Amino acid sequence: MTQPSLDTQQFGKTDDELATMPLTFRDGLFAGQTVLVSGAGRGLGKAIACQFARLGAKVALCGRDAARLEAVAAALAKLGPDVLACPMTIRDPEAVTKLFDAVGERFGAIDVLVNNAGGQFPQAAIDFSPKGWNAVIDTNLNGTWYMMQQAARRWRDAKRGGRIVNIVAVITRGMPGVAHTCAARAGVIGLSKTVAIEWAPLHIAVNCVAPGPIATEGMNVYSEEARRAIPNTNLMRRFGDVRDIADAVCYLAGPSGDFITGEVLTVDGGNQIWGDQWTIPRPEWFETRS
Repeated sequence: MTQPSLDTQQFGKTDDELATMPLTFRDGLFAGQTVLVSGAGRGLGKAIACQFARLGAKVALCGRDAARLEAVAAALAKLGPDVLACPMTIRDPEAVTKLFDAVGERFGAIDVLVNNAGGQFPQAAIDFSPKGWNAVIDTNLNGTWYMMQQAARRWRDAKRGGRIVNIVAVITRGMPGVAHTCAARAGVIGLSKTVAIEWAPLHIAVNCVAPGPIATEGMNVYSEEARRAIPNTNLMRRFGDVRDIADAVCYLAGPSGDFITGEVLTVDGGNQIWGDQWTIPRPEWFETRS
């Protein structure tokens, strides 16, 4: 596949593109199920929510930007499913409780929780401020945990199982330029593997999807230099597509994931076995020396 030049590269897909994106899974795969997707106002979360909606699920969306959520909900409603938009922040455990109350009142118990909400900014770790560090950790790790625990408690009390899929990152070789999110995502991976064991008697499966560089609006936070270099850090020499991640999530959430828990599905074009990816300028120290 030929990678478009960055001069014409579109980061993210339009509503029409998401609504007509080819489907890997059969029609109606998630009919009768309710899926809650965090960070669903744009990017990966929006694409994941759209794919579940097109496969028949009732979809609950949450995120901090009410206008974006309502726009996504309106676009998904055109595809036929029942959709609920809940503006809130996952950093607040009380807001998370109210979110699950609202989803329960509308749909009953959820079947699948997709923890996609998160964010980071590129900066050398030595320059992180306490505020910047805590903001990333609080959203990417703590917020994800509040959502996981709330879902698990409700499934336990209802005496029914469920699926959790956490969107993390490829942290196995470190992530220079975004050490804060590397720490948070590593925490989520360790947490997921641990509670996959603890919650197995509750019939709750917990897995992670680790995206490599995906062409979403999130790429716009990085410099043009970084965006030009990133496609060459994986073996396929290109950005991944939101469909790659939506398919991975549906694989783990659907019947294909019935015997999978405590795992990390890496979707990165081979970056973790080969690439050298920087989101900040690469120090001269790492250049080839004679």
